[in-house]
Amino acid sequence: MAARIARRAVHFCERSGCNFRAGKSHLRKFCSSPGSVETTPLTQSLPGLPQPVYATSTDHVHDTYVTTLSNGLKVTSQNKFGQFSTLGVFIDAGSRYEVSYKSGVSHFLEKLSFMSSSKYDSRDEIMQVLEKYGGIVDSQSSRDTMVYAMSVERSGLEAGVSVLADVVLQPKLTPEELELAALTIQFELESLRLRPDPEPLLTEMIHAAAYSRNTLGLPRFCPPENIGIIDRTEVLNFMYNYFTPSRTVVAGVGMEHRELVEMVENHFLADKPVWQREFDPNLSRGMDDSLSQYTGGIVTEERDMANIAPGTPIPELAHIVLAMESCGHKEEDFIPFAVLNMIMGGGGSFSAGGPGKGMYTRLYLNVLNRYHWMYSATAMHHSYEDSGIFCIHASANPTMLKDLVEIIVREFVNMASRVEPMELQRAKTQLKSMLMMNLESRPIVFEDVGRQVLAMGYRKQPEEFCRLIDKVTEEDIIRVASRMLRTKPSVAAMGNLKKLPDYEDIQSALANKNGRLPRRFSLFRN
Repeated sequence: MAARIARRAVHFCERSGCNFRAGKSHLRKFCSSPGSVETTPLTQSLPGLPQPVYATSTDHVHDTYVTTLSNGLKVTSQNKFGQFSTLGVFIDAGSRYEVSYKSGVSHFLEKLSFMSSSKYDSRDEIMQVLEKYGGIVDSQSSRDTMVYAMSVERSGLEAGVSVLADVVLQPKLTPEELELAALTIQFELESLRLRPDPEPLLTEMIHAAAYSRNTLGLPRFCPPENIGIIDRTEVLNFMYNYFTPSRTVVAGVGMEHRELVEMVENHFLADKPVWQREFDPNLSRGMDDSLSQYTGGIVTEERDMANIAPGTPIPELAHIVLAMESCGHKEEDFIPFAVLNMIMGGGGSFSAGGPGKGMYTRLYLNVLNRYHWMYSATAMHHSYEDSGIFCIHASANPTMLKDLVEIIVREFVNMASRVEPMELQRAKTQLKSMLMMNLESRPIVFEDVGRQVLAMGYRKQPEEFCRLIDKVTEEDIIRVASRMLRTKPSVAAMGNLKKLPDYEDIQSALANKNGRLPRRFSLFRN
């Protein structure tokens, strides 16, 4: 085969008129000589060829660097090849800190981001500056973090940092903007109520059940009754206490670290923020850094969901989320819980299958494949700095709600039983592959860098997480599952709930080895 390829190369040179006589004679000699291509096994290099020189990556090219400025603000970055850079600001502020404030302040801040500031009179002016560099912006508030982010070409990095500093530190917060934010929030709340998938609302409900009236249980979305009463003073009060340098990280992916540090020093340290200039400290309500208190409990909402999605094939469903306390992301058990989440897996009854799609997870094999009436069953793990909850979200026809609860309870109880070596290895491999594939995306690397540095002051590299995943054993899974089952359950349910078992019955079933609900009998008289 190799000799035939060489002869074709010689023939091509002859037809094209190339005067490579030395090359042709060398090829003929090489192909006809003993011990040449024809007799060299594929496991060895071809004789007579120079040794290959492989490209090598520069050491530490993918390191994450962290610099703490004089005022306590942290700057972190990781260089990454590409035309664009992603940068943003992470602030340790969210709905969990609204204990002394009107719930919904952080939701308002999300809608007020990238509006007018000291340098820009409107959002349109900001976008006109950034569109020269292909820039896009976004903001997001969560229970524990506020994020302002953007993506720009590398040539527009200076302009991007300047815009970020101005919109975060110098927002105008005009009455017109507050009114627009209120209308946007009201529309968002109405849209959530009309969605066929109530997952965002159920997530709110399960947190309210797990952390009753404290920290992580406070509403992430602004309650409707607070939309019209949150004003500029309330927003500035919150920012005064939580938008401090020691609680802030400026993160970037796709730039030199020294370059980003210099830009942040020039733009973030230049002037006092608006809340230090225009807010009266005597009105401050102080900070609340109390630890979350897991309480367990039940939150329900009776709701007619028969016509929630007219014109679609989605049937009437009753939804339930069963959760128990897990751990925070700083604890060693966080990795075993992540592997347990992969073991349970799950999804919808009409999910596309195939390798890597989760069809071998327990909620598919033991639940969705066995009970045709089950619409969905999915495991989720919500983890925060000081606590977390492990959930199973399931839905079915309201008439089957009691059976659904018993099946989900049984799956919780079985988590503390034997783990097959194959399913453990499959879950660990899938978790590692998801981790590495997700980190191929620049925005996800940016979020990973920012959140880790904000929470811990440094970043664990993905290779370290992979090593920790490899170390997880069957005993670890059984241990964390047993630890979880000793906590009080949390329940959130929505829809027609006539068949929903009592909370005490669910609690008793979780304490039984078979996971069965207590059998109750009623006598009826005509």
